[in-house]
Amino acid sequence: MIPHTSAVDNNQGALRPRYEFCSAVNQRILDALTGGIAFYLAHQLRFDWQVPPIHAYQMWALLPAIMLGHILTNSALGIYRLVWRYTSLKDALVISRSYVAFALVLAMMRFGLPDRWWLARAPYSVIAIEFLLALFGALGARALRRLLDERSQIRDSAGAEPRRVLLIGAGRAGVMVAREIAAASDLKPVGFLDDDPKKNGAVISGLRVFGPLDSLPRTVREHHIQEVVVCIPRINRNALRKVWALAESVGIATKIVPTIDEILQRRTNIAAFRKVEPADLLGRKPAAFAVSDPALVAAYRGKRILITGGGGSIGSELACQLHSLEPAQLILLDKDENGLHDCCVRLRDLPGETEVHPVVADLRFASRLAHVFRRFRPEVVFHAAAHKHVHLMEISPCEAVLNNVIGTHTLVDQALAYGVARFALISTDKAVKPTSIMGASKRLCEMIVQARALKGGTSFSCVRFGNVIGSRGSVLPLFTQQIAEGGPVTVTHPDVERFLMTIPEAASLVIQAATLGAAGEIFVLEMGEPVRIQNLARELIELSGLRPEKDIEIRMTHLEKGEKMSEQLLDESTERLLPTRYEKIAAVASPRFDVAVFERRLRFIEEAARHGSVGEVFQALRDLNIGYRREDSPAVPVRRQRHAKAAAAIAAYVTPKL
Repeated sequence: MIPHTSAVDNNQGALRPRYEFCSAVNQRILDALTGGIAFYLAHQLRFDWQVPPIHAYQMWALLPAIMLGHILTNSALGIYRLVWRYTSLKDALVISRSYVAFALVLAMMRFGLPDRWWLARAPYSVIAIEFLLALFGALGARALRRLLDERSQIRDSAGAEPRRVLLIGAGRAGVMVAREIAAASDLKPVGFLDDDPKKNGAVISGLRVFGPLDSLPRTVREHHIQEVVVCIPRINRNALRKVWALAESVGIATKIVPTIDEILQRRTNIAAFRKVEPADLLGRKPAAFAVSDPALVAAYRGKRILITGGGGSIGSELACQLHSLEPAQLILLDKDENGLHDCCVRLRDLPGETEVHPVVADLRFASRLAHVFRRFRPEVVFHAAAHKHVHLMEISPCEAVLNNVIGTHTLVDQALAYGVARFALISTDKAVKPTSIMGASKRLCEMIVQARALKGGTSFSCVRFGNVIGSRGSVLPLFTQQIAEGGPVTVTHPDVERFLMTIPEAASLVIQAATLGAAGEIFVLEMGEPVRIQNLARELIELSGLRPEKDIEIRMTHLEKGEKMSEQLLDESTERLLPTRYEKIAAVASPRFDVAVFERRLRFIEEAARHGSVGEVFQALRDLNIGYRREDSPAVPVRRQRHAKAAAAIAAYVTPKL
């Protein structure tokens, strides 16, 4: 027996060892015996069990050659690479081709050899009968092997009553799922539902198509269904919502099969039904880039790329996607050593020659950052590091400025000093008419990049997008945890809405947008329509097989300080969108501002943050004319701290053109 690795175990979800019933040698012996017996029976049937002596002599003389010929033909055509336990219709066609080829060889020998070679010239009728019997025997042996294996799995897992499963979609994926779960220990396929009227009432893979999707409640009741499996990996969102709604009406759980990409990448099988993924909630197909895109190849292949925030959700995904473009080096910088370690472990298993260098450092320290640039000499920089949690930055506004603004300021200066060719800042929709210190700090980061871009030498750009579902601290993990704990799911307001995209989609579009930048342009990503967070919570509960307000409560809380009811990707009063060569990326035409005034005020804000002057930070942000408004922000103390006079002097001296 030879060891063989099977598909995913349906109970444990891990790869488990299996053993083939027939080794390569045993398979050849069985095929030889099958061919020999078929050749013998062909003579008996041809001559009605009264084989003339001359033909009997020919039969026994040819028998070893026939047996050896089947082995050689099957070996040449790769028959022995097929696994008997998984024999399918496609395998049967491959096997049939081998036996047809052997029969044609015998027929050509009969036709082409002269009479004196009569011993090798078997009668055409014997050749035809032998072909049918040998093919039937070969296919039968393999089908029997598969049947015995499936039955052995059922016997091994005998015990609890299997759950009765209804399959949605009687297409190719549905047939594959039915075949896989038929041998599962805890699942029993009962039938299909399919909206194709031609399939209604048909029997596919031994299972009946009960009717269209609308008949789900009736089918569940009549056939005692306990679980529904959607066998359409790329089902559209509306159809998926319909399935959940119908399943919810009869109180049964619903799952969906993985896509082919998931099967390949996760080493799972098609019967390993997955839970809802973030992409299921978007209502659109996530964007991705082509590795062969000439612009991306020219921008990144063979380059030294520095990613700040390399241990975060976006930074680590950027690293993984850029790795596929074969850069020379990936320098991952983060002050979070745990996230950095996890990203490096993730990259370690990827194929390729790219060198990965983790660097634990804080962007605020110019000397440390200069050392990193001297050592690695990055040619491309993706700046993803930032404090992003709105309500936490409202509590620590000076830290938001120190980390986001001063960190960006220091990084941009080092990029210019060391001749970085391309620099991309990851921004946010919260930078548009900001109501939070986090949003205001990111708007300042955009302006720093735009101001430095005027000096030339480096292609600067900013990429602005909305919330990323699935990232650390986003609502999706929070909702998932709350659902797992039985609720309630907390939503800040019934009407609050956000732009949403997945982590891979955001990283993919950022990589593309970075190739477009030259002079500090701001790019926004296509994110579809904003999603109401309350609806997101309801869908996530439903996609978990539960019922909102019945199984899981949705509880309204309140907006945190600095949060908006809705976000926007551009200031429509001063900005407009322009197309780019990428369909899902637009450039923002924004008004110019007085760089000298901005830099003087920037220095004041940075000094105020260093000295913990919260009131001065808020006042300076108001005076910058970036649209920042906070009615409840602390007032500037009557006794001005240091630099207060300088701020007043600047305000009286110039009017910023923002």
